[in-house]
Amino acid sequence: MGAHWRGPGLVKYRTRNLAGRWSAWRVFSQEDALPDTRRERRATRGWRVASPFWTGPSNAIQYRSVGRVSRLRAYFVRSPRERFAVRRADLANAPPVIARAGWHADEAIRRAPPYYADSVHLAIVHHTAGSNSYTRAQSASIVRAIELYHVQGNGWNDIGYNFLVDKYGQIFEGRYGGMTKPVIGAHSQGFNTGSVGVAVIGDYSSTSITPAARAALVSLLAWRLDLDHVDPSSSAVRISAGNPRYRAGATVTLRAISAHRDVYPTSCPGASFYGQLSAIRAGVAQTGLPKLYSPAVVGALGGPIRFTGRLSGQTSWAVTVRDQKRLVVASGAGIGAIVDWTWNSTAAPAGQYTWTISAPQMRSATGTIGLAPAPLSLQQLKIMPGVVTPNGDGRSDDAKVTYRISVPALVTASVLNSLGDTVATLFSQRRPAGQSTFAWSQVNLTDGRYRLSLVARDDRGKQVQSTVQLYVDRTLAGFIASARVISPNGDGRFDTLDYSFQLNAPAHVRLRILRGSSVLATPFDSALAAGPQRLTWDGDSLPDGRYSAVLIATDTLLTVRQSVIVRIDRVAPTLRLASFRLLRFWLSEPAQVTVVLNGRPHVLAIKRAGSFRVGHAGSVRAVRAYARDLAGNQSRQVRGP
Repeated sequence: MGAHWRGPGLVKYRTRNLAGRWSAWRVFSQEDALPDTRRERRATRGWRVASPFWTGPSNAIQYRSVGRVSRLRAYFVRSPRERFAVRRADLANAPPVIARAGWHADEAIRRAPPYYADSVHLAIVHHTAGSNSYTRAQSASIVRAIELYHVQGNGWNDIGYNFLVDKYGQIFEGRYGGMTKPVIGAHSQGFNTGSVGVAVIGDYSSTSITPAARAALVSLLAWRLDLDHVDPSSSAVRISAGNPRYRAGATVTLRAISAHRDVYPTSCPGASFYGQLSAIRAGVAQTGLPKLYSPAVVGALGGPIRFTGRLSGQTSWAVTVRDQKRLVVASGAGIGAIVDWTWNSTAAPAGQYTWTISAPQMRSATGTIGLAPAPLSLQQLKIMPGVVTPNGDGRSDDAKVTYRISVPALVTASVLNSLGDTVATLFSQRRPAGQSTFAWSQVNLTDGRYRLSLVARDDRGKQVQSTVQLYVDRTLAGFIASARVISPNGDGRFDTLDYSFQLNAPAHVRLRILRGSSVLATPFDSALAAGPQRLTWDGDSLPDGRYSAVLIATDTLLTVRQSVIVRIDRVAPTLRLASFRLLRFWLSEPAQVTVVLNGRPHVLAIKRAGSFRVGHAGSVRAVRAYARDLAGNQSRQVRGP
């Protein structure tokens, strides 16, 4: 059974077994094994969440609310007993563990991939609560029911505990992600990261755990803590991620084997069980000896590096450092209960090294020093433009080559023809890691289709290559318009304009007028011979506005295009005399303004719309003025006084 409710009140419930008898009334206890992340808790945000309680086979539920309870949602989880052979995980030196497949975990309902801490620093012990009256064959169903409630009821990513132990001494794998890895569970809010959560199935507030459960718990904790070389008798300093007992950021010193009540306001794992923890710690400390505790490495490559550790007894030990080829580059040895050896790595070349601290019959500790050199890669090769037209018209005569390499390398850029032969070498130089740019000017290749090839070679001799398509075509050159503005209104000024260009080879030519990406007119579409060309355009009765004139030339190699911007403007500018005394005028658009003062003309180039003044020394008897815009449209004359 499980439940969620809103409000500060309590919820009581009872269940009816298959024989028709009702249980005593129980109170839903609030869940105290919770995730750290808000994302995993978001499905129950604003709800009080009950711990799951195993009722045994039942077919009905009744509930009562005590105090203010505004909403209630109850979960009756059915997980029938299945008859199947128990499958245990095959883990070296580990106690027998029933893997997730062995208790038929529903892998389809997991909500997210597992998350990992840097290491396991301590174990936190729990009990699941609920009835202790279960059979050995029912344990797997209870574990599966907890999984269903945690995931489908509470919305968690997976079952909260890392391991579960029943009263018969059976050990079950909990949260997915690998039993030998530091999987972050959802069992001790604020302290899930870096801890392994182990729950004993049942309620041990007044009842002691069974000898079988205790033996299994001792063997499990001894094995799991030894994987990360944690001394069961030691303490660990942890920083809380936040819970009702320890605010986020609080520094807390905890035993390597702690109870849930040590980190959270709860009675878990029950008073009787909690009283046995000292003896359990002692049992774990004496199980699986000899052991290596707290291996540490202090220092950086290029200087002294110190290796330390503690042993559970006096014995010989060794420290070995190997390079990436697994060759031994340094080693040290000693006898005693303390490992302490320093490697002078001043002469060691940059790279990544693997270290091992070992002793007879102990689990070795291993790790890495330095950084493995990044693999050489050549990416994001681009050439802009992809069609180079080196005909001297200032358009696409040059190209820019950009690329990115992961490590410093010698980079050689070559141009290959259609047969793969090198026809030009653009550069060969050592370049740093990151993005590089090369400006390619004076392109002396004949027209044709090519490939630009970049080859990068790092200091280890590894070589990578990347290529991109490239075209050289000089057919179309110098596409220009005789004016930037056309005014096809029949006044004889700028009614048409000319487009001129040079064809260096015969081509099929199309002239298109576009607004945005829409083609509004095609004034010319025909084949032309090589030589200078001129096309006249009359505006095609298009409305006033800004357009792109795109010239497209298709020769025997490919299609190239050039464009210019042109504006159609049939509207004459508006000119007003705002003040005769101050000679202040107002103009609707940039234009050339002719002002005649006392019969003498003055021509002004006004670059912005708005007010402007005309400077003049002496008195002004008469003034008249008019404006003409870039399209030749002339305003009405204004006069003063």
